[in-house]
Amino acid sequence: QVQLVESGGGLVQAGGSLRLSCAASGGTFSSYAMGWFRQAPGKERILVAAISWSGSGTYYTNSVKGRFTISRDNAKNTVYLQMSSLKPEDTAVYYCAADLSYRGIRLGASDADFGSWGQGTQVTVSS
Repeated sequence: QVQLVESGGGLVQAGGSLRLSCAASGGTFSSYAMGWFRQAPGKERILVAAISWSGSGTYYTNSVKGRFTISRDNAKNTVYLQMSSLKPEDTAVYYCAADLSYRGIRLGASDADFGSWGQGTQVTVSS
């Protein structure tokens, strides 16, 4: 059983930056891909970024390309999401998740592909 714990959320002004962290325990972290999702009030949860087991492959949804960077440190069992040039529309609860069945980036990945989830961390961007 893999446990995931996010941290680093908070309130930031538009144009600012935040770095989210997700610490994993209870599994072999380097064996699976990781993703960051977000869910805004009244909207569906979407995959924001994903990273392969080695970090060599990444995926970003179009709205965050060039602003967000996903990375991982397998020695620390941690995945990160560096968020820059934040916009009010980035406001959401952010979740990290582990794709326990696949080491790479799935084409058309969705939340159904991720078997373990963190509790979420709130990110609020004020205008």
